[in-house]
Amino acid sequence: MKTRLLILSLLFAATSFAQSAIKFNQTSYNYGKIKKGVHKSVIFSYTNESAKPAVIEFATAECGCTKPEYNQSPILKGQKGSIKVTYTAPFEGAFKKRVSVKFAGEKAVTELVLEGEVVS
Repeated sequence: MKTRLLILSLLFAATSFAQSAIKFNQTSYNYGKIKKGVHKSVIFSYTNESAKPAVIEFATAECGCTKPEYNQSPILKGQKGSIKVTYTAPFEGAFKKRVSVKFAGEKAVTELVLEGEVVS
């Protein structure tokens, strides 16, 4: 009985720390200095390393000045997909914005980060 409990505990721990089968080329981007009111976009590319098709369940930004755009078509094993994130610089100063991306069937949420400085 103790052996079974130990095995179940180890299996649970192994699946809890499993890495995502979706690999992003980069998860952060620094715009440097951008002008106030300007729309700047960056494309985050990813590869599906899973045997199952990858489908983005949602991609949400932490504020209205950051807008993610993506296709919900399945990305097959070995294929690449992308998420376009546009930041509109509303205020002067340094910024750091996050977009949370969740793929169907994945437990982990990937965080994409945009940062830079808005100047007049």
